[in-house]
Amino acid sequence: MRKSAVRKRRVMTNSLPITLRVYQKLSSVVVPLAPALIKRRLKQGKEDPARIGERRGMSRDIRPQGPLVWIHGASVGEVLAAAALIEKLHALNMRILVTSGTVTSAAIVAKRFPADVIHQYVPYDSPRYVARFLDHWRPSLALFIESDLWPNLILSSAARRIPMVLINGRMSHRSFPRWRKVAGTISALLGRFDICLAQSRVDAERFTALGSRNVITTGNLKLDVQAPPADPAKLDRLMTVTRGRPIIVAASTHPGEEDILLETHRRLAGYFPSLLSVIVPRHPARGDAIARAIAASGLHVALRSREELPTATTDIYVADTMGELGLFYRLAPIVFMGGSLVERGGQNPVEAVKLGASIVHGPHVFNFTDVYEALDSAGGARRADTPEALVKQLGQLLADPAALELSAAASERVVKQLGGALDRTLVALEPYLLQLRLEMGAANA
Repeated sequence: MRKSAVRKRRVMTNSLPITLRVYQKLSSVVVPLAPALIKRRLKQGKEDPARIGERRGMSRDIRPQGPLVWIHGASVGEVLAAAALIEKLHALNMRILVTSGTVTSAAIVAKRFPADVIHQYVPYDSPRYVARFLDHWRPSLALFIESDLWPNLILSSAARRIPMVLINGRMSHRSFPRWRKVAGTISALLGRFDICLAQSRVDAERFTALGSRNVITTGNLKLDVQAPPADPAKLDRLMTVTRGRPIIVAASTHPGEEDILLETHRRLAGYFPSLLSVIVPRHPARGDAIARAIAASGLHVALRSREELPTATTDIYVADTMGELGLFYRLAPIVFMGGSLVERGGQNPVEAVKLGASIVHGPHVFNFTDVYEALDSAGGARRADTPEALVKQLGQLLADPAALELSAAASERVVKQLGGALDRTLVALEPYLLQLRLEMGAANA
């Protein structure tokens, strides 16, 4: 029996494309270099020193009894995309393990989900580390979010016959041609998934072309996310100190955008002297640097991470904290979505829309093409291709409350029409969830 299993593993390994066989060998060989990599990432603030063992597949947490649903996403965006799904599964009494690769996503999981939803940092993609992780957690079902495809993680899970589903699958216009050049490699990975649940028809066609065996278009889970929460006392305090001022929120900004936003504020303040601009950087650690640049430009700045509040003289408020976007979306009816003036693909506008915002964005929104096209067509969002256009679009909304109200109502209608991905995803997952419920019932009998 043991010899047969060994032969079977050899056949599976030999059937892999040479790119994956080379990857497996190299990822084993570089294990001694892991301490140097970890040390560097710790210096950069990209790792949690208290939980570094998780990157090697080790955990201080105990695996809960019974079936375990493992959900993996690269970072904050992917984890939040699955938030409603995680909450649904939790309501079904499923035991849930969430893995991700960033410190910020770990903080979001701790703040956003129930205490019994376990978070672990995904192990580095070495066969040794992956084996430790799978030996400890023994997941009953694996749900990979969007397109974070680590070869050893996928191949090792498939070898253990863990059912795997790609949910909210996205294949960007940039990634697709790159994967086409190594079609055998991506086909060998995607072929290990039982089902691929794609965000759109275009994504479904791309996954099919790259080797996915069973593709279903379920829609984008990010359109079904709930409005982010806000602390009522903190919101009341902010509204009190900003009362009577026109406010614009620039959400999830990236390097290269803040300079444009500073000049935009300066020009708009000539028409709206009491204007307050709130900048919420995508990565809060950049807050100090952004504040220094604002001060150097001659504008008055306050920094939330220092527990400062905007005063009557504050021009720009830098909200460099985690998990408070819900606060600022409630504060302002106009939201500029970051990652769109630079080529980062744009950030998800849905949470802001669900809290009544009118959206302004730059030209680079390929991460959410369908959403932004629908919003733009309906008048729920406005596109600004240049700094001059950004000033114009924001200025028109500030000057015309009726137009602002119509825009916010249009954006809300669009998001409602595009929703439904959560229900379609749950329908596709039902056979797996039924099996887990049967196992839970047997264990409790």
